[in-house]
Amino acid sequence: MAKYTEMAKGVLKDVGGLENIKFVEHCATRLRIHYYSKSKVDFEAIKKEDKVVGLVEKTGQIQIIIGPEVNDAYNEFLDVSGFKPTEGGQDNTIDTMEEPEEKNFMYYLNFFGGKCAAIFMPIIPALITGGLILAIKNLLVNYFGFSADGGTAQLLLNIFSAGFSFFPIWIGYSFAKSLKMEPIMGGFLGAVLYVCSEAKGLDFLGIPVPSVGYTGSVLPIILGVALMYFVDKGLKKVIPEMFVYFLKPILTMIIVTPITLIVLGPIGTELSNGVGAVIQAMMAAAGWIAMPILSALYPYMVMLGLDKAFTPIMAQSIASIGYDPFNMVMGLVSNLCIGGSALAVSRHLKDKGQKGMIASFAVTALCGVTEPAFYGSLIMRPKCLLGTAVGAVSAGLIAGIFKLKNYVVGGCPGLLSFFYFLSPDGTTGNIVLYFIVSIVAIVVSFVATTIVLKKTEPTGETK
Repeated sequence: MAKYTEMAKGVLKDVGGLENIKFVEHCATRLRIHYYSKSKVDFEAIKKEDKVVGLVEKTGQIQIIIGPEVNDAYNEFLDVSGFKPTEGGQDNTIDTMEEPEEKNFMYYLNFFGGKCAAIFMPIIPALITGGLILAIKNLLVNYFGFSADGGTAQLLLNIFSAGFSFFPIWIGYSFAKSLKMEPIMGGFLGAVLYVCSEAKGLDFLGIPVPSVGYTGSVLPIILGVALMYFVDKGLKKVIPEMFVYFLKPILTMIIVTPITLIVLGPIGTELSNGVGAVIQAMMAAAGWIAMPILSALYPYMVMLGLDKAFTPIMAQSIASIGYDPFNMVMGLVSNLCIGGSALAVSRHLKDKGQKGMIASFAVTALCGVTEPAFYGSLIMRPKCLLGTAVGAVSAGLIAGIFKLKNYVVGGCPGLLSFFYFLSPDGTTGNIVLYFIVSIVAIVVSFVATTIVLKKTEPTGETK
């Protein structure tokens, strides 16, 4: 029997059976089950299932915290349940749901974060791989004597470029898929932006097309696919059904492409440059205040799924100014502090089984995946989160004052992602600062959490 089979059987029963499942997906650590009827879901029973680290409730879905092996859990759940995902992103066998959640500020905030996750999570593995390979290339050239013009360096650079330069294609595809459109059409528009990037002398019916660089861009393709969505819906209403298959894509591209290249693309580029400039100015003026606060709040952003909303900002910042001064930095500080706090919990406990389990959670958190540690050791000891916050504020203050920077698009910042912080020009100041911030985050959170535990659980027994 596979590792997650029993968990899958239990979750299937607890969620109300196959007939109550609308869609199943997963991110880096969470199995996400969208349901029809909340009244049929036994949330408390799901929390008690073996291999379930934690549970996050969202509008119309449950997010089951599994950890790095979530893909195995996802595949076994599909096998056990018999659910067949559709290309469009959801099953439509039932058209009605319970009354939707009140559309307040948190509703729209969660919606934005969820949409960002839907766009960026599918392409994160390619971005992480490409970013790490670029960092390795910079390491070899700057510190190990490899020629920047040599075949090895150029090959590594080309691998990175395949991931980053084609950004509009990846985003176009995943955004179109999240909007329940034909994903290839979004990718097609992204490819058009790539091909036309910095092209000169183009026009459409006599209207000049601005020469704009779109490689690695984010906002232009998002604006273009958003326009495509409305054009697509409009054409469906007016084109006879027998002509839809071939006529709708043609008309869509004829309408959307010139508007994107002439209007939306340049606007998106200017907005992107503005975002980069604003971030740079904010961090320069008040980074020492913002960074410790954001680092302390980051675990709760992850818990709510709001961290995904920062991904496009990070990508655009790197594309426009060459580095990310806050997203990966606050993620790094937060992740290491959670790992340090979990280490303190593991050291404090007397039970050898729990001790070993939480120690493994801590190591995973130090490597950048925090949810097992956060949900499996800290959330049930809320006072320990004070220790995590003390560490985050301390390390975040140092990172903010001395302006720690990340140079590649990536994810899961931790001890294994020091490559992200290697300066492309070969200087060592930023990487030294990275290690200082990392040490402060781990040590301070460990010590602070240990002090909290000694005051609240002096015997080391689980409560």
